[in-house]
Amino acid sequence: MMAELHKRRREFSDRNLSAEGASSRVNRDTSGESSTVFLKLLAASFYGVSSFLIVVVNKSVLTSYRFPSSTCVGIGQMLATIVVLRIGKTLGVISFPDMDLSIPRKMFPLPLFYAGNQISGLFGTQRLNLPMFTVLRRFGIFLTMVFEGLLLKKTYSTSVKLTVFTMIFGAFIAASADLAFDLEGYMFVMLNNVLTAAGGAYMKQKLDSKDLGKYGLLYYNALIMIFPTAAYAYYTGDLQMGLEYDGWSDQLFVVQFVLSCVMGFVLMYSIMLCTQYNSALTTSIVGCIKNILVTYIGMVFGGDYIFTWTNFIGLNVSIAGSLVYSYITFTQEQTKKA
Repeated sequence: MMAELHKRRREFSDRNLSAEGASSRVNRDTSGESSTVFLKLLAASFYGVSSFLIVVVNKSVLTSYRFPSSTCVGIGQMLATIVVLRIGKTLGVISFPDMDLSIPRKMFPLPLFYAGNQISGLFGTQRLNLPMFTVLRRFGIFLTMVFEGLLLKKTYSTSVKLTVFTMIFGAFIAASADLAFDLEGYMFVMLNNVLTAAGGAYMKQKLDSKDLGKYGLLYYNALIMIFPTAAYAYYTGDLQMGLEYDGWSDQLFVVQFVLSCVMGFVLMYSIMLCTQYNSALTTSIVGCIKNILVTYIGMVFGGDYIFTWTNFIGLNVSIAGSLVYSYITFTQEQTKKA
């Protein structure tokens, strides 16, 4: 009788210990998931704010102050990236591999996308008003889907595809009534879309391989491309135009130019963080939501937007598609996790 009683007590105690262990594991898993979600949201928010600020600052430097060389701004952004990361490594704050002959092979083709994306984005910002620049950037989401499908073998639901085509349809409506139409500006923005989409997919691939890390990718992207970009600027006369610009005595312009250079580095870092913790498509979604804010601000404060009802309706159709697309993509991600 006593032996049976002791046996039952041991079984009850074992069950309690097992339940406590399971509860502890669940709590740890829940805590880990919450921490991961927080990091994803933080990375996405950081990218959204950085992306918004650099568009506004670049627009001010290139349009309001009429700085003549987008390429020189791009070179300044590359230089800021190299200097900040090199100082960080020297101080031991960050680390990335030293330069060797294998680096270009590991990096390719990212530096080409990096430089092309940076320069074409600056040219597009200079030539187009903010509402049209941002609505045309929505083509980047469609191209991101294409490149992620090709490189990362991702598939998308019919509802996502429909909302993307709604965004593009709205962009076509807006473009059909753009009284400030600039063919060269349109071409640069579309090139920027292609390079952003391809660069985002390849960046995800490189980050997953963990060969160079996010700091190494940023540093060697800028280091590899700054010399050919500077040579191009010298050959085309852009460098001379930038140096001879008569606004260098204006302290407010200098502050904004330096801010543009530093924000170039911050933006690339935020894109890499967002892509690392989320995906190239999520990065595109965040950029898309940010563009909604930029569109309406550009209409009111940009100074170069010409209002027509057709253009305005097209912009809002594209924006509505963006919101629905972001909602569908977010809810699908939550469903997969559940």
